[in-house]
Amino acid sequence: MEKTNVMRTLDRLKITYTPHCYAATEAISGVEVASVLGQDPAQVFKTLVTVASSGAHYVFMVPVAEELDLKKAAKAVGEKKIEMIKSKELLPLTGYVHGGCSPIGMKKPFKTIIHKTAESFETIIFSAGKIGYQVQLSLVDLNKAVKVIGEDIIVD
Repeated sequence: MEKTNVMRTLDRLKITYTPHCYAATEAISGVEVASVLGQDPAQVFKTLVTVASSGAHYVFMVPVAEELDLKKAAKAVGEKKIEMIKSKELLPLTGYVHGGCSPIGMKKPFKTIIHKTAESFETIIFSAGKIGYQVQLSLVDLNKAVKVIGEDIIVD
């Protein structure tokens, strides 16, 4: 399996992780990725990039079967309003493409909020920065690479 920039970053930081790989044609949605990997969708997180009315960008990580609640997300970061960035803005802003966005290794560090259910799992799984690649590690270890804050940010 080839190493992604996320995996190289984790190696450099001496953070233990489990890589997962799937054929990019096998899975389209995050729920399908979880299914292909034989994992609980509640334990597999997607990485979403937003922009606030202030112009600041924020990263949110939510379980793949859930939807980000924009009002709760704005409140979590102290903004009046946030919205998803446009797909065409993702690569220039983060260095990642839609479907392969990881909280680790973005071009610039952004405040990152993860849904609080991540705290109930020994490990979580998220994109390794390339479509078809995922990494699995503990929340404690993710925090060594990117500071994440747990909040309730999904639609009830």
